[in-house]
Amino acid sequence: MQTKTSSSGQKLIMDIQFATPAIEASISRNASPALIKKWVKSTTPLKGLITLRFVNAAEGKKLNHAYRKKAYATNVLTFPYDSSKDEVIADLIFCLPVIQKEAKQQGKPLKAHLAHLIVHGCLHAQGYDHMHEREAKKMERLEIQLLQQLGFPNPY
Repeated sequence: MQTKTSSSGQKLIMDIQFATPAIEASISRNASPALIKKWVKSTTPLKGLITLRFVNAAEGKKLNHAYRKKAYATNVLTFPYDSSKDEVIADLIFCLPVIQKEAKQQGKPLKAHLAHLIVHGCLHAQGYDHMHEREAKKMERLEIQLLQQLGFPNPY
């Protein structure tokens, strides 16, 4: 675990976990842990604790079934435990095989798609949602803005 301090002096603790050494190697070829932490920090100006776990399809499917009653793996699952105007505590689960498949299908570099999903998951952890069109548009605009600040094109 590593502690990051925001410009306002608040601490955001980030923990990055990999289900297997192969997943760690694949992620590291595209984004270092330091870069991933930069993406999280730029998206999450709050203090708190965010755990990012990168998993295989079997673990992704198991978690999606257990918590969303869906019998397939999805790209990102967000488990917000606490979110206030000052603090966020959440687990983010990223299914690497799904992310790789989506990036290929969408003709995007894996790094760009990974950055988008990390931003997306961090926004969910802070209470943003896309269940209704108005909320979805607001969240998409924020994602586009944050990704552009990180040097990535519009993911939509």
